[in-house]
Amino acid sequence: MDKAVIYIHGKGGNAEEAIHYKPLFSNCDVIGLDYIAQFPWEAKEEFPLLFNSIYRNYKTVEVIANSIGAYFAINALSNQQIEKAYFISPVVDMERLIADMMIWANVTEDELKEKKEIQTTFGETLSWDYLCYARENPIIWEIPTHILYGEKDNLTAYGTIFEFVQRTNSTLSIMKNGEHWFHTDEQMKFLDEWIIKSSK
Repeated sequence: MDKAVIYIHGKGGNAEEAIHYKPLFSNCDVIGLDYIAQFPWEAKEEFPLLFNSIYRNYKTVEVIANSIGAYFAINALSNQQIEKAYFISPVVDMERLIADMMIWANVTEDELKEKKEIQTTFGETLSWDYLCYARENPIIWEIPTHILYGEKDNLTAYGTIFEFVQRTNSTLSIMKNGEHWFHTDEQMKFLDEWIIKSSK
């Protein structure tokens, strides 16, 4: 095979999820990125090394990235030789997401700055370092990208996705009633059809 597709999972996911995409790319090797990074600054160290260990065996590489995996990819792989990217429910504005979570948790910026980390009732830990990193490392992404977005995504507002699409000249497909996490039979069928269409 001359071509590889690298799958980058989201939070709580794993590299084994790449198996789902193998039938959709029958002429490529589909490889799950088995990473341990929990934060974007860790991904920035880890991802290029993992990417290059795969890329050196192929002529071209494409990337599929899910949710926070897409944010990590944008943050860590923007300078790599990626032919095309497919982002599923991507987090494209981490500063905005953290700000939204602070509102949901009723936490002010001064409180977060003072405490550094605050545990929320919805299972996320707010981090001052993470907020600062997101502010200090604005996104630059020039790789041809197709984006799949669920109409009812509870993490990323449509306006945020639309702004990213405009800025990066990406294509956008929206699943009516789709959620942030694509997992039902109907959602996965939509996802598969979107990938087949976008990969042509």
